[in-house]
Amino acid sequence: MKKIKKTFVSVVLLLWCGIAIYGWHLTREDAGNSSLKNVVIGYQAGDEFYISKIRGQFVKKMKDKGYNVKFKEFQNGAAMMQALASGNVDYARVGDTPPVSALASGTQLTYIAAGGTKEKGSGILVHKNSSIKKLADLKGKRVAYTKGTSSQYMLLRALKVAGLSNNDITWVNLDSDAASVAYSKGKVDAWANWDPSVAQVEITENSKLIVNGKTTGALNRSFIVSPTSYAKNNKSLSKLIIKYTEQDMKWANNNHSKLINKMSTDLKLSKKIVRRTVLRRTYSMQEMNKDIVKEEQEIANVFYDNNILTKKIDVSKHTQYLR
Repeated sequence: MKKIKKTFVSVVLLLWCGIAIYGWHLTREDAGNSSLKNVVIGYQAGDEFYISKIRGQFVKKMKDKGYNVKFKEFQNGAAMMQALASGNVDYARVGDTPPVSALASGTQLTYIAAGGTKEKGSGILVHKNSSIKKLADLKGKRVAYTKGTSSQYMLLRALKVAGLSNNDITWVNLDSDAASVAYSKGKVDAWANWDPSVAQVEITENSKLIVNGKTTGALNRSFIVSPTSYAKNNKSLSKLIIKYTEQDMKWANNNHSKLINKMSTDLKLSKKIVRRTVLRRTYSMQEMNKDIVKEEQEIANVFYDNNILTKKIDVSKHTQYLR
């Protein structure tokens, strides 16, 4: 009996030692993680950072370099620019219009990278049974858009192509959720938007794009921007962000089936919707160059000329060339 008791005590002691050692390792690991520098990245569903997030390699690679990445999701670029202005994000992936609007409002931001476009998946949606068959038919109609986002620029370009004035339509400024409801219930006649929402509406709302960015020149290019002071002090980090994001974009282009499966599961969208979104895009990420700056400057000029911006913006003065 004493021998059994002694054995039992020995086993308990061994177990406690094991637990203590395991706890020590956890403590050490936590201590090690505390030395990692936090980096907060803003993204939207379906964008480049979103792909890096769901693939999972980006976070691991950044951790190996001493950074702890935290992702924050936003409904649109305008909301993300507000977060950037208040210091709640260090990097933000946005469309081409929100940074211009943010700069005009006084936000100190810097362009550090440019991605691909959504020109084939951005445009103006109408129901297939709508009387609107071409751009000119928008005259007198109510069109939903979101102020300060690429949808506003899309609409301006579309009206110009159609030979219509800005006063020929009723501009209905709504966020994405409200616009979705208004469009579904027929409260608006058309909706300027981008993928993956466009693909979803095309398939589930019996809708079509009467025009896309390829036709109007509203390319809806992706950009990575950062608070100016942060960008100035973190050039090496910015290079890593671009490098690892570009690696994920190459993976995305070469692994459509895997990407579609991952996005479909994560976004809770049908594979049919996600497939349409993915197949009409070419993913990329690169450092800024002068040609892309000129492209972005055109948006700033259009907004200023249409009295949307009261301040003239020189994009080149807010661009970081990392090479």
